[in-house]
Amino acid sequence: MPTYRAPVEEVSFLLNEVFQFDNYNNLPGFSDASADVREAIFDEAAKFAENVVQPLNRSGDLEGCKRHDDGRVTTPTGFKEAFRQLGEGGWLSLAAPAEYGGQGLPITLSQVVGEFLISSNMAFSMYSGLTQGAMAALLVHGTPEQKKTFVPKMVTGEWAGTMNLTEPHCGTDLGLLRTKAVKQADGSYKITGTKIFISGGEQDLTENIVHLVLARIEGAPAGVKGISLFVVPKVLINGDGSLGSRNGVSCGSIEHKMGIHGNSTCVMNYDNATGWLLGEENKGLNAMFVMMNEARLGVGVQGLAQSEVAYQNAVAYARERLQGRAISGVKEKDKPADPIIVHPDVRRTLLTIKAFNEAARAFVVWTSLKSDVAHRSGDEKERQAADDHMGLMTPVLKGVLTDVGFANAVSAQQTFGGHGYIAEHGMEQFVRDARIAMIYEGANGIQALDLVGRKLGRDGGRAITAFFGEVSSFAKENAANEAMKPYIVPLSASLQHLQQATMWLMQNGLQKPDNAAAASTDYMHLFGLVVLGYMWARMVKVALGKLADGSGTDQHKTKLITGKFFMERMLPETAVHLARIQSGSDTTMALAAEAF
Repeated sequence: MPTYRAPVEEVSFLLNEVFQFDNYNNLPGFSDASADVREAIFDEAAKFAENVVQPLNRSGDLEGCKRHDDGRVTTPTGFKEAFRQLGEGGWLSLAAPAEYGGQGLPITLSQVVGEFLISSNMAFSMYSGLTQGAMAALLVHGTPEQKKTFVPKMVTGEWAGTMNLTEPHCGTDLGLLRTKAVKQADGSYKITGTKIFISGGEQDLTENIVHLVLARIEGAPAGVKGISLFVVPKVLINGDGSLGSRNGVSCGSIEHKMGIHGNSTCVMNYDNATGWLLGEENKGLNAMFVMMNEARLGVGVQGLAQSEVAYQNAVAYARERLQGRAISGVKEKDKPADPIIVHPDVRRTLLTIKAFNEAARAFVVWTSLKSDVAHRSGDEKERQAADDHMGLMTPVLKGVLTDVGFANAVSAQQTFGGHGYIAEHGMEQFVRDARIAMIYEGANGIQALDLVGRKLGRDGGRAITAFFGEVSSFAKENAANEAMKPYIVPLSASLQHLQQATMWLMQNGLQKPDNAAAASTDYMHLFGLVVLGYMWARMVKVALGKLADGSGTDQHKTKLITGKFFMERMLPETAVHLARIQSGSDTTMALAAEAF
């Protein structure tokens, strides 16, 4: 049976030592999250994830969700009670504003807790993740009355939230959507249409579900310019806040899918359902992007989280599984064979996953702190710089962390050999669950196109220029430090590869768009490797400092080795990505469709 232990020590290292969390105490909510408070939060979150949520992961996968003849959906045994504890424990309210019943703590803490929950049970965590995303959209675009009506109940976990974009004929190209909205005399709208792939669309965890639905108002322009966003509750709310009659929204069926069986992925039918405009008419995508960007960051964390739990189980198996003898000589003389962790190729696999996980976690924390600055700082320049960072890094974080997270889950499964293919060890579920993260909330090919086509040139390239400047300055500041050279030299080389790739795209992508599109995925992964390399360089600098002043621990020593492995064995892949990018698109586009 698989196990999981939340990486509390790793998170504390990042917040306390690398990113100096307490230096942000000038921002609202940070001074309330002292080191002692953070430690208590993470310890309790770890207990909840490990002892309540994780034991439901395999059973939830086997049982799945069930749709009944009357349209009701029941979730796996134990999910409802666990969700009740999630709400009562305050895990949904960590970063929510105090005026709506939240704790007002930094978003960064919520993201950390999110990783714990996802690793322990990805399908279960999706119900809360979507609820938090819907809350974010309501808080930014909702009217005071909408916020007052919906957000407090979502904060407590009494109500959940969803996002409804996709239709049977329209996924990425939302301009094709057909769901219609007809305005009523009282200002409400009647929503009619069908949405598919709606995570948590119907469930028995909460007494109400707040659906955020994209639809086109009668007479609105064609394409994406005519899309509006509506809030459509499963159960209508009376004037006094109590629940009234059932709205015209129902689950038509549950999708039969590869993984995340514990989450009810529904076909949702809207039949003259009553909804209210969220934000402005015909600007629904702007409003929904608040939730989509939250979701994309959350999905990036899913890639890390599945990589982490798969890694933990692979390490445990590699330490215990006896097979063959070490090529350098017997290691366990009192045993019939050595544990497979002595074999260089097994170590290569495990170190590759470990080096990714630790840098990816740093990437998540770094970006989460930027999100807090963007939302909470009183300094306009700080907010703008943080918002630039978020816009640039969101597709990288989502695309790279989920692509590599899935590959790592497969590699961890491979460590088990044939036992990894057997369900009882849990590895095949990690692979199945991780696979969806590459697809939903914008498939990763779309993330790459978004990065190359929109984010690089945005505001005259302000965000990418700032990133180049930050990494270049760090490299120059530490170039003379002999202990840092094994990390700074490869980081500088990979940064040069990224700069060359960016220049190539500027010179060759505008005149011939196929060049940019053909290069986009390689560019995204090249970018991701540079970010992860920068994260490693920052972690190593801290570790070296601690070891130099005598306060270092085994954790700091391990950082030096793991970081060096990343620099030697993983970061050099930037050269391969650059070569692919510079090959252009001619060969890629040369074959006729019939030749494939």
